[in-house]
Amino acid sequence: MLVVHVHVRVKPECAEAFQAATLKNAEASLKEPGIARFDVVRHAEDPNRFVLVEAYRTSEAPAAHKETAHYLQWKEAVAPMMAEPRSSEKYVNLHPSDPHW
Repeated sequence: MLVVHVHVRVKPECAEAFQAATLKNAEASLKEPGIARFDVVRHAEDPNRFVLVEAYRTSEAPAAHKETAHYLQWKEAVAPMMAEPRSSEKYVNLHPSDPHW
C-alpha cells in the first residue's frame, strides 16, 4: 500500500472554504476502488495548515485518482486558496497483513 501525505498551507481567509472543498473531495475519493483511506487533518495550532493522508491500494491508483472529475474540480477550486505550492511525501505501509512486509 502506498501512503501519500500532501502538505498544504492556505491563505487565512480561505481556510474554511478549503476545508469544505477538500472534505467533499475526500468523500468522493473514498468511493474509488484504488483508495483505501483518505484523511483530511488540520494542524492543531495553525489552522491554515492541512495534511491529506491518502492510502492507495496499488501503485497505479494515484494516477487514476488524478483523472477523476472530483479531483480535477477540487484542484481548480483550491488553486487560488494556496498560500504556497502544496508538497507531497510518499511512504510504503509496513503492516503484517501486507505480503511485502
